[in-house]
Amino acid sequence: MAQPATSQQQDVANQIQQNLEDHLYQLPPRVQGHYGIRMYRMTGYDKYANSALVDLYAVTNSQAWYACQLDDKEFVKQASLTAISKLGKGPRAKARKKALKPFPEFIFYTDVLLRFASRIDEFGLTGPCHNKMIAMLKSKDLKTGLTDPAMIESWAAQLINYVYWAKQLGVGDYRQEYKEAFLTTYPHSEDDKLTKAQFRNKLYGMTHFVFAASEYYQHQVSAKEFAWILDYFDANIERILTDATPDIIAEVGISFLLAGKEDHKVVAKTRDAMVKAFNAKENIIPSPRGNPDLALGEHRNVLAMMLINWPETLHKGPYLAELKATKKYLPKGVKPKTDGEAEKK
Repeated sequence: MAQPATSQQQDVANQIQQNLEDHLYQLPPRVQGHYGIRMYRMTGYDKYANSALVDLYAVTNSQAWYACQLDDKEFVKQASLTAISKLGKGPRAKARKKALKPFPEFIFYTDVLLRFASRIDEFGLTGPCHNKMIAMLKSKDLKTGLTDPAMIESWAAQLINYVYWAKQLGVGDYRQEYKEAFLTTYPHSEDDKLTKAQFRNKLYGMTHFVFAASEYYQHQVSAKEFAWILDYFDANIERILTDATPDIIAEVGISFLLAGKEDHKVVAKTRDAMVKAFNAKENIIPSPRGNPDLALGEHRNVLAMMLINWPETLHKGPYLAELKATKKYLPKGVKPKTDGEAEKK
């Protein structure tokens, strides 16, 4: 049974939840979906399924646009360049753009195709031009981009997401190669040389090993398999609490919960950190720079809620073709997975 939150921690979670749900339909579709999917997996309540349905419409439309034009090499080239241009102009964006130069189409195959297809798959469905897309992804060299040190230093967490999405969709299993490349890029013995930004990137990558293995909060993971991560967090918790963002601190705590270690001291410490980061005037945990924007801050705040209100049981799905609330309203471009497709997972 999960370690109960203190009344102060619970008050913070309740205020965040009230704020987010009061404004849920003012948030962009993908943000609504992010919230609803996580709340469904925490609670199993069908009332959150329609937020997931909103997300399904968005990703189905996107997959139809991208996956159905894969035969056009110029389209793929331009879509890749567009995706790179949207990365932004800050230091992290510049590092990512530089890392992508040797393989510019990598971002299209992973952050576009794998992202949309994996989300549709999580709902128990396949989307438009699915078979064409899977065949294309199987034919591509994803390993080089996934294991490149400059790529890992630029976006470690996203890469481990791509690794697990590739496995989820039957495109390829790169888990061991990525783990080895990650540990080579970030050996623990050189932690004292890491800037604050690189330390955060390392932590963010490590939490996502656990998150991706749980299929994003659908089931627990093996504490033994991920002991290398949990032991590291335990040993470095004071630096984490000092140098990491609230998003990452929450993810560190949730990593222990996903591994069934509800009573670990790190859980209590990270919950306390959420209380300290909470802005009572805005009813939100603002960004590290103090921005209270709900759309930008939904990720960190739903994580804080999950950390504090961790359930005894996690819930798979939502499988939108099976739920009474959503099964009549699916986009025309999706269909339930066949038995064979379901067995590949």
